[in-house]
Amino acid sequence: MKKMQYVYPFADGDKSMKSLLGGKGANLAEMARIGLPVPPGFVVTTEACNHYLNKGNQLWPDLKSEILENLKSLEEKTGRTFGGAKPLLISVRSGAVVSMPGMMDTVLNLGLNSDTCESLARETGDRRFALDCYRRFIQMFGDVVLKVNHYSFENFITAAREKRKVRTDSELEPSDLEKLIEDYLATVRKESGRDFPQDPNEQLFLAVEAVFSSWNTNRAVVYRRAHRIPDDLGTAVNIQAMVFGNLSDNSGTGVAFTRNPANGEPYLYGEYLLNAQGEDVVAGTRTPNPISELKKELPAVYEQFKAVCEKLEKHYRDMQDIEFTIERGKLYMLQTRTGKRTASAAVRIAVDMVEEGLISTNDALLRVEPSQLEQLMHRRIDPDISLVEAARGLPASPGAASGKVVFNADKAQEMAQSGESVLLVRPETTPDDIHGIIAAQGVLTSRGGMTSHAAVVARGMGKPCVCGCEALRIDLARGRFNIGGEEYEEGEILSIDGLTGQVFFGAVPLIEPQFSDEFYTLLGWADRVRRLKIRANADNPDDAILAIEMGAQGIGLCRTEHMFMAADRIPVVQKMILAGSLEDREAALKELLPMQLEDFKGIFKAMAGKPVTIRLLDPPLHEFLPDKEVLLVELERLNLQGGDPGSISEKEQMLQKVSALSEFNPMLGHRGCRLGLVYPEIYRMQVKAIFLALFELVDEGIEARLLQPEIMIPLVGHREEMERMKVLVDDTARTVFNGSGRELPYSVGTMIELPRACLVADQLAKSAEFFSFGTNDLTQTTLGYSRDDSEGKFLPFYLQQKIIPANPFAELDCEGVGQLVKMGVEKGRQSRPGIKLGICGEHGGDPSSVEFFNDIGLDYVSCSPYRLPIARLAAAHAVLRKNE
Repeated sequence: MKKMQYVYPFADGDKSMKSLLGGKGANLAEMARIGLPVPPGFVVTTEACNHYLNKGNQLWPDLKSEILENLKSLEEKTGRTFGGAKPLLISVRSGAVVSMPGMMDTVLNLGLNSDTCESLARETGDRRFALDCYRRFIQMFGDVVLKVNHYSFENFITAAREKRKVRTDSELEPSDLEKLIEDYLATVRKESGRDFPQDPNEQLFLAVEAVFSSWNTNRAVVYRRAHRIPDDLGTAVNIQAMVFGNLSDNSGTGVAFTRNPANGEPYLYGEYLLNAQGEDVVAGTRTPNPISELKKELPAVYEQFKAVCEKLEKHYRDMQDIEFTIERGKLYMLQTRTGKRTASAAVRIAVDMVEEGLISTNDALLRVEPSQLEQLMHRRIDPDISLVEAARGLPASPGAASGKVVFNADKAQEMAQSGESVLLVRPETTPDDIHGIIAAQGVLTSRGGMTSHAAVVARGMGKPCVCGCEALRIDLARGRFNIGGEEYEEGEILSIDGLTGQVFFGAVPLIEPQFSDEFYTLLGWADRVRRLKIRANADNPDDAILAIEMGAQGIGLCRTEHMFMAADRIPVVQKMILAGSLEDREAALKELLPMQLEDFKGIFKAMAGKPVTIRLLDPPLHEFLPDKEVLLVELERLNLQGGDPGSISEKEQMLQKVSALSEFNPMLGHRGCRLGLVYPEIYRMQVKAIFLALFELVDEGIEARLLQPEIMIPLVGHREEMERMKVLVDDTARTVFNGSGRELPYSVGTMIELPRACLVADQLAKSAEFFSFGTNDLTQTTLGYSRDDSEGKFLPFYLQQKIIPANPFAELDCEGVGQLVKMGVEKGRQSRPGIKLGICGEHGGDPSSVEFFNDIGLDYVSCSPYRLPIARLAAAHAVLRKNE
């Protein structure tokens, strides 16, 4: 039987092998294959990682032998010896199947020890360079492999710079570096309990184990959870001959994107440092130079690099994120991958690449994830408000954010979970800060550039970010920061504008988002592809107008109870509820009728030519009355203070009614159609208001054919409920029609939000002309979860422990609730083949749920206005993926 292959030289791979070689390894192999300058190397596969993690976290003898065999080939290719007089130094880098920037571990300059450091110094004739490589290696290996706190090393090097009175590491003298190495080795011995390993093979195997193990670090797990990346993919390990950006003043390192990842503009965007190694750029410990300046400093290298970038973008047909090193004027490519980008950049790049002939419109649609569009719905700083800028940094990720300054990621998470808005403010972020970045409204750093860790991660998450704000001085030990010579405590409120890089004191005024021409172009392409119609949940004319602007093809849910909540209406509603007789109740309803009529007029007018589904009153009546505890306190106060007897009597009457209407479980109590059956006069008033509003619009000049009312009965679970409610609607409509001498077409249907309704959908469809699945309540009644309680109690635990894959109130439980919806669809169509079927829960704006609804054959989805673009694009994705 052929032995399993766990190690592949670059020459044996290509970009199609991403699942085995990881993204980095597959792309390194591909770049070498198409003739780009890539230092030679090999890849230890993701299968090896999973085997390692599943078999007790130990490298096995066959894998070690395979690594050493490939290392020998690397020695032959480079003419160097690992641990020898002409030393081969290597990098050991992670490479997941799905890009996880900065989340896993890397070790550079591996193979150095006291002897090979001297050999490297003799070979290059540059002792300072060799010492710099060695101190870097000790620091990185100590941090990544031996788990020595990286601040222990940083404190030494900061002290060395201060003593020498220089700003950068590259200005330190050889004697400074020798002292640093001595201090570093002592620190390793003290904090790890062992000497720094001098055997290069031991270093290599320990580094491979560290990279494999980094797949399960807390930061990697948090990142995967945030980005819905499976836990069983594993990471590859890329072992590659070192090239040195810190060898001379015509050496350097950098990171670049082939287009601007913040806004999508088509120009080379990136940063570099001369006389530096790659981690200096991405870690944010030094603020690098914009890539355009490389044209002045090393013009030939810049032109070569620009040509390579153009070649890679055309080859991959997508924007690329590239890492490179220059060694004594020679360019080497160390990585290319599809670049993380903001939503606005994703949209622009997709549309531009169609216009450039690189991709098709269908490709463009699939390049933008529907969930990304939510970033574009965020508000921004009002440009018309005069604000005093406190400081300015680099605009690393667009959007605006305000919050309390927090220096620690754990604290940011804790405060955010308790409902506070925070800004994570750090000298620079590290991968271990990932949970704080997720929790914060935005990120502000005093160091680092636009390709630093903070910038890349924030862009990928759609978080506003300002980096390299040099006017900001942070004293972590004292919990204070300084701007403009003034000192402030942690907890001060700041605002950032990730589009301009500006920082302001206090919370700033925000305005609604604006959308680009490319945004509308992309959604136009989506509309041509999708099958599902997209409606909006809208409860008033303003929401209806916004829904039209966002592309709604109708209203799928108008909740009439929201109209009762206005301050001028609550007293009338309460009068209706407190009525002691049918006559008094109908008198109060008569007062409410013109108010409802005006609401309906505004909505139908805004939606002329489009269907409007109006749900009759759903919540229990006690929701419109004051809180019982508040009433008791108010009554006690009035009695103690000798209050007006009339007021006391009124409060007592209110308290009696609240007590009489209160329920142990209101969600499953006297609400929905049950309310309409017991108090039919309420539903009659609402239906009457609907038709009177329609006739007034016709009288005002709107064509009757443009008015498309759909009257929805909530919480139906029995055929008899549906039939009786339809009779009520039809009888009321007939009364209005007879009174006006004319008619209008309308339909009556039900909201399916109970498991029983799905089970007897064939019976309900005999009288219901449409079904709208209310998946919010259907999820609660199917799973037995109270949304308000579960999301604050056990759901976070369930998600963390992987008991359930996703929050079922955000993403449809397709295996459970989804099967009931599917059954309801099939049974409904059995009884009424042409029945209209939709969904009006917030799942209508969730991309994975929309795909399910498309697959089971719903006619439309409905969601809140600002989720409409997401639903439109998700519906197009559902068609394209089904056809793949």
